[in-house]
Amino acid sequence: MAISDEISDQQLLRYSRQIMLPQIDIAGQEKLLGSTVLVVGVGGLGSPVSMYLAAAGVGKLILTDPDVVDLTNLQRQVVHATDTVAMLKVESAAQRLQQLNPDIEVVCLPKALDEAELLAQVQSADVVVDCTDNLESRFAVNRVCVKAVKPLVSAAAVRWEGQISVFHPGVAHSPCYQCFYGDVAGVPETCSENGVIGPLLGVLGSMQALETLKLLTGQGDALIGRVLLFDALHMEWTPLQLAQRQDCTICGSAA
Repeated sequence: MAISDEISDQQLLRYSRQIMLPQIDIAGQEKLLGSTVLVVGVGGLGSPVSMYLAAAGVGKLILTDPDVVDLTNLQRQVVHATDTVAMLKVESAAQRLQQLNPDIEVVCLPKALDEAELLAQVQSADVVVDCTDNLESRFAVNRVCVKAVKPLVSAAAVRWEGQISVFHPGVAHSPCYQCFYGDVAGVPETCSENGVIGPLLGVLGSMQALETLKLLTGQGDALIGRVLLFDALHMEWTPLQLAQRQDCTICGSAA
């Protein structure tokens, strides 16, 4: 294994356990250090996503979320803490991530981005991770990722159930998020209305981080064209195959 001049001795030590993996090695670590990931939402899913990506040495994390930390968040949003209640979530998360890994750059966008702003941020990223908690936001992120031809790692969780998939418009015949849900008007399935068990978000957020690292390093088989449904109460995973819909208004032939 040749050691690159681009990685310092401290970085070799910090990332040694993943550099030991033949699928990562020095070349893979350099890819991670040179990568940019947009994390949309730093709540229950965004907490483990951002922490694991920061720990892995993803060079630049762009965090966007308009909300402030609330006491009710702390049961599941583990990037935040009691002493950051009332702080902007992106700033609370950035503080924790910089403590975890000062190597990386964290960009904070404490607002709900309109479509043009979202497109600009998506275009600057290598991978987009959707950690939002409502269908309207997920559809918006999906539209922009299709337009910018950027891979999207998406998950959702409520009560004891969740799902995860990867949508990649750069891969031929890959479905998009809209292919999965169709043209529904809205689904009132938010944690604030229905509740959620905290570790469920940790499981799915960790898997989102894992899929992101695989995409950035080009290793393994991503969840493209597949959806994993998770029933935490009965500890059951159900895989679904998902095909591109030709009548999809976002990515289909009629788009």
